[in-house]
Amino acid sequence: MILYPAIDLKDGQCVRVLHGDFATATVFNTDPADQARQWVEAGFEWLHVVDLTGSAEGRAVNGEAVGAILGAARGVPVQLGGGVRSMADAARWIEAGVSRVILGTAAVRDPEFVKAAAREWPQGVAISVDVRGGKVAVQGWLESTDLDALTVARRFEDAGVAALIVTDIDRDGALTGFNVEVFGAIADAVSIPVIAAGGLASVRDIEAVRARVGTPIAGAVLGRALYTGGIKPGEALAAAA
Repeated sequence: MILYPAIDLKDGQCVRVLHGDFATATVFNTDPADQARQWVEAGFEWLHVVDLTGSAEGRAVNGEAVGAILGAARGVPVQLGGGVRSMADAARWIEAGVSRVILGTAAVRDPEFVKAAAREWPQGVAISVDVRGGKVAVQGWLESTDLDALTVARRFEDAGVAALIVTDIDRDGALTGFNVEVFGAIADAVSIPVIAAGGLASVRDIEAVRARVGTPIAGAVLGRALYTGGIKPGEALAAAA
């Protein structure tokens, strides 16, 4: 299982928010490049970067910070979400060195664009499905839809997307533990590799994901617990391996 330490960007800084509410943002590092170096030096093999403001506004807002992270990543691949709404947006970031763009709002509102991007950049596109109260949220989690996660995910079966990133907004940032069975049920239902996010609180959550019977969950995003020290990088990587 691959672990993805999260670097969420707001006002050019690394923050964590609770349940997707930008008003709850806590700054953990004012230097995104420094944070990227820390996670790389800790041994992580991917970085998960989200332009939070960009996800709400539908355009890149923290581009300078993303560029600094790419420069500091030292060859470690970066997946980036937030504000990618067109082929031109995706091309710009992939040309800049992003290994995988994450499309969330577009997966709901413009699935044909997502499929075209997946054809253009094989293994370079992931789908983000962010769920609150059982329904998918878009536009930086500010707007709700009447769609469930599986309905959105099944649109992209055989489309060539690299991963399905499923976020449990109700648990995100709350350190309440992974809802392993929900993530697992989605992994069992689709052929796209699932990356779980939202609520991971301890190494026990990683162990529970690994121990689950069924289709393996391909990865997990580490957020607040990693920043507050509730999870140590070495312990997490050992549990995932």
